[in-house]
Amino acid sequence: MRGHPHSAGRTRRETLGLLAAGAAAAALPGPAQAAPAFPKGAVIRTLFKDYAPEDLAGGATLFHEHMSLRDGFMVDWMRYAGETRAANRAPNAPPPPARPSPATPATPPPNFLEDVDLMSDEMSIAKKEGIACIVDAGHPDMGRDINFLRKISKNSGLPIVASAGFYTQPFYPKELSSWSEDQVFEAIMKQVRADPIGALGEIGSWDYISKDERKVFRAVGRVHLATNLPIFTHTGIPGKSALEQLDILEDAGVDPKRVVIGHLGNLNDPNTEIQRAIIRRGAFVGFDRQGGANDDPVAAMAMSLIDAGYADNLMFSADISSPREIKRNNPDGGYAKALTVFVPKVKKLGASDEVLHKIMVDNPRRFLAFVPKIKRKA
Repeated sequence: MRGHPHSAGRTRRETLGLLAAGAAAAALPGPAQAAPAFPKGAVIRTLFKDYAPEDLAGGATLFHEHMSLRDGFMVDWMRYAGETRAANRAPNAPPPPARPSPATPATPPPNFLEDVDLMSDEMSIAKKEGIACIVDAGHPDMGRDINFLRKISKNSGLPIVASAGFYTQPFYPKELSSWSEDQVFEAIMKQVRADPIGALGEIGSWDYISKDERKVFRAVGRVHLATNLPIFTHTGIPGKSALEQLDILEDAGVDPKRVVIGHLGNLNDPNTEIQRAIIRRGAFVGFDRQGGANDDPVAAMAMSLIDAGYADNLMFSADISSPREIKRNNPDGGYAKALTVFVPKVKKLGASDEVLHKIMVDNPRRFLAFVPKIKRKA
């Protein structure tokens, strides 16, 4: 770790990573009988090169993760989430039980998503555990640092797809409310022209979708038409505005096959009504906060959709944003945990290796592969 203050214990972590690599080799399902077909000229655009989709068939692709966020982003996120829950509490509902405020450390811990050495290690371990490609879901309004992503991708050898767009209402630039849809469109196109962008996401609605968020979704639809870049979304918790998001994108002319509606594992419905409605329209459903101790109900929902014949429209990821989730702090965590922890749960419920390979390896490549309309920036 080149003298980094977190270097203690690295040998143990590396040992865990190597052990996990053997476990992951078993967790990574075997290939399906027929490889997916891709459009002529399609690429998966990562920070350092455009890959032919076939070149990334040797491991899983994670379609929604975070490897770079500004310091304090999650503090703001948690505050906005608490305010939203309080504002939307039913008038006669009892107040939530009081929780003791955690002690504030005299010196806040360093932001792990700004630590090049730590995150290079995390990406290296994920690669050993069976990950072939990973999508960072941040962009400028979230404090994503694209040069940081380049460093950790280069250090680890793990291809990273960078994204563009605007996140959700609480994180928009203040001036966005006064922008026209054309101005939002141009702002996103400026991001796409500045860097080798491989996706539009995560594009979100914070709770019930707002007027400004609708404007952003319409602009994102137009950017897709101008670039062919795929789109993945954040639907609030749990799953609010999922159908309206797809409505807006379809109205803008986006083929639902180019869209993942995200966070639908948080919509805990054994009947999977919203998930099935999304899939029937052709879009992907994202189970993208997976790999934790409490996601057995999500595995059951995923299995119900597999049993219904919808495996072609499912994708799994972990959406890591907390230091509690990384390998350094949790041997059962890490960026590959959707593969190493969640996939075995779905397999135990009866999913075949062929189906799980489709979900982890084939589906995200089909989603990310696009025929560019804009030449990649050198």
